[in-house]
Amino acid sequence: MADQRVAARYAKSLLDLGKEMGTLESVKEDMDLLSKTMAESRELRLLLRNPIVKHDKKLAILNAIFKGKVSDMTMRFFTILTDKNREAALESMGTEFQVQYNAMQGIQMAEVTSATPLTAASRAELEKLVTQHTGLTQVKLAEKVDADLIGGFVLRVGDIQIDDSVRTSLRKMRISLQENSYSGSL
Repeated sequence: MADQRVAARYAKSLLDLGKEMGTLESVKEDMDLLSKTMAESRELRLLLRNPIVKHDKKLAILNAIFKGKVSDMTMRFFTILTDKNREAALESMGTEFQVQYNAMQGIQMAEVTSATPLTAASRAELEKLVTQHTGLTQVKLAEKVDADLIGGFVLRVGDIQIDDSVRTSLRKMRISLQENSYSGSL
């Protein structure tokens, strides 16, 4: 949890620096690459958290992985993090940067899980629902299909979840019937 707070602070600093230098889109691409690399490499995440591995060795590994793929400013940022013994924060820094970037751009991320792929009309309706809940006009929907829902959808927007699936409705009905069952004789 502490690393996530540190990552959020560094992500904010990098976001502000990128905005000030006019390289925000380049930095965003770098953070997308960082986030993708961290998600795909358990070994790298463990290495960055390992207190036995020296900081200069961690920096050398980061250089080997990212040199030439990210901007010089991002590489200097990695150097600052390792110098300050904060390289473990890199694990969640890409994600934190994306969250803050989206907030700055007025983009709301939402995740919808449905029993079948969404139609254009249902997608537009869900985007309208997210806009009503958040007030943000730009919505990016991440779509998943889960046949176990039977029908309907589950929509997640930040910490809010709207579950309008048939599976949940059936579960609620079963619980209601169990609670209201009559046990007695005449």
